This record gives sequence, C-alpha cells and structure tokens, in this order.
Amino acid sequence: MDIRKSEHIFRYLEQIHLKFEELSGRLSSGEILSNPKKLRELSKELAAIRPLEGKYGEFKRLIDQYRETEQLINSTQEKEMIELAGEEREDLSRRIEADEKEIETLMVSDASADDRNVFLEIRAGAGGDEASLFVTDLMRMYSRAAERKKWKVEVASTAYSGIGGMKEVILYIRGSNAYRYFKFESGVHRVQRVPVTEASGRIHTSTATVAVLGEAGEVEVEVNPKDIRIDTYAASGPGGQHVNKTESAIRITHFPTGIVVTCQDEKSQHKNKDKAMKILMARLLEHEKSKQQETIAQNRRSQVGTGERSEKIRTYNFPQNRVSDHRISGRNFNIEFILDGAMDDLVDDLAERHRRTRVDEKIKSMIA
Repeated sequence: MDIRKSEHIFRYLEQIHLKFEELSGRLSSGEILSNPKKLRELSKELAAIRPLEGKYGEFKRLIDQYRETEQLINSTQEKEMIELAGEEREDLSRRIEADEKEIETLMVSDASADDRNVFLEIRAGAGGDEASLFVTDLMRMYSRAAERKKWKVEVASTAYSGIGGMKEVILYIRGSNAYRYFKFESGVHRVQRVPVTEASGRIHTSTATVAVLGEAGEVEVEVNPKDIRIDTYAASGPGGQHVNKTESAIRITHFPTGIVVTCQDEKSQHKNKDKAMKILMARLLEHEKSKQQETIAQNRRSQVGTGERSEKIRTYNFPQNRVSDHRISGRNFNIEFILDGAMDDLVDDLAERHRRTRVDEKIKSMIA
C-alpha cells in the first residue's frame, strides 16, 4: 500500500466533508429556502458529493488505526508485539486499498449523468461510400452491445447513402447506466479493409465520427419557444408508403446555438417531433457542458466523455482481425467480437484508464 497516496485521498475526503457541511448549512438558511432555483442548484450539488462524504467516517477510522499501528511498531522493542501489530497493519492495508478503489470510482463518476439514457450520433467521415458502410457496421455494433444488456434500442434518425450504407444515424438507447457504458465512444473511428467495390484488393481507410449525448432531464434544459422554429417536410428514404406522400418529417432549428435537428423515421409527424425535441435537448445539454469545460479547463480539453470529434480514438483493422483503441496501450481486441457488441472488456479498460487519470489529476491539483 502507498500510504502517501492514501493520505492524499484522505485529505481530498476531508475537503469533501467540509464542503458537505457548508452546503448543508446553507440549504437550511431562509435566503436559500426562499429561492427555488438556488435551492435546486445547491441540492443537486449536495447530492453529487453525498456518496463521497459517506465514505469519510470509515476511511478516517482506518487511516487513524493505521497510523496508530505504525507508531506502535516503531516505538516498541517487543518481538511478539511487533508481529501482532504487523499482522494488524497488513489487514488495515487491505481494507484501506479496497476502500480507496471505491472512493476513486466515486471521485470520477457522476451517478446522475451515468444513469442517463443515451443518444449515439454516428456520421460518415472520410472515405466516401466505404465510410457510409462503416456507419452501418458501427450502428449494428452498438445495437448488439445494448441488446446484450437488455436495453431498448430505437433508431431516432437516419440518412442513407446511395449504396445501402448510411451517411448518418442516431440511436436512442434506454437502459440503466447506458451513458456510463457508451460515454467513451465519442471521437473518430477508423476502419481499414478491402472494400467490396475494390477490384484490385487494395486496403482502404475510411472514418466515421461518433458523438455520445446523455438524455437531458425535464428541468435541466429550458427552451424558449421563441428560440426555435419547427418546419415540416416530406420524408425521404429507402421506401415506405408514407415516404414523399405526407409532410411527416420534422426539422427543428435552435436560433441561439444554430443547432438543427431533423427526424423523419416515424410515419407520425407527432412522433418525429417528439424524437427531434429529445435530440435537441440532449445536444443543448452537451453544448452547456462543453461551455463549462472550456471555461474550467481552457486548453486542457479532453476527448474522453465529450462530444468532440477532433481525434482518432480507435482503429478497426480487418486484415489483421484486430481492434486497437489508441487510448489503451499494449492490448488489442478481436474485431469479430467487438463488432458483434461484445465490448465489456474494452469498456472496462477505458473506464479503468479514465479512473486512474482523473484521480491523479484531482490529487495533483489538490496538493499543488
């Protein structure tokens, strides 16, 4: 056990404990109780740190016991006492390490965000028709991954290419902790393979971008009806009696941000409008999160957990039958398993990397 690291984590918990007591005191003040908006904000902040604060008392007791045991070992000359204290220290080390892992997970997780339903926006990038076929592969991969978890998958929006691929597709996945599972998928995905249209057998490289958006709660994003325009138009696509016959497709434009959402996959105009509004709310929530991250981090923007797509995160290499995630070193994954939605090992590795990186950042910022 690294006692210096344990001491840093304890100091972090002390800060959380003090913050929790401060917020609890403010919430009981008349000024806050008379301000519903501020009350909601502070209540949400308090709820976010409550799980960590709940670990404070137990971790403090273990650290105190460890210090006392160390002091005893260093102060006594009795062999039997040293042996007994040594055994006690080993037991305390194991318990502290187990607690540390739970605390570190809480330090980097956001239960309210992780438990959201999720929108996955997949778009063809470089590579022409082959990129649109890759979008179809990614759609199936994510759909299969969700099905393995018994989550509900809906196609919220599609735009087809000329050869049976997709220029764009938006999946709506409903399930417990869906956002936590898919949140590391944001970025540029690259595929290397011989296209079916390539007569000479040359390997072709193409890309698709993925954006992961957590579904917004009812009170998290406010949309002024004056800030949006809703247009209806005839749907287009790969067939269906309703296509091009009725104006069932919906386009929503949000003027302050310039965000435009279209939805045409349902026969019902009402259902298309409902889906389009959900997508708009998710994009607006992500827009607000991005603004906050830029203000806080400025030049230290992270690809993980955001909707940015400026960096290649993963390569799907068909000739070598492997998937390489460029955020994980020293490990490749079987391409057939991954494309069939068997993503648990990959997701676990990404989550562990994220946990270690974020914990180190928080500890460094605290002791700087």
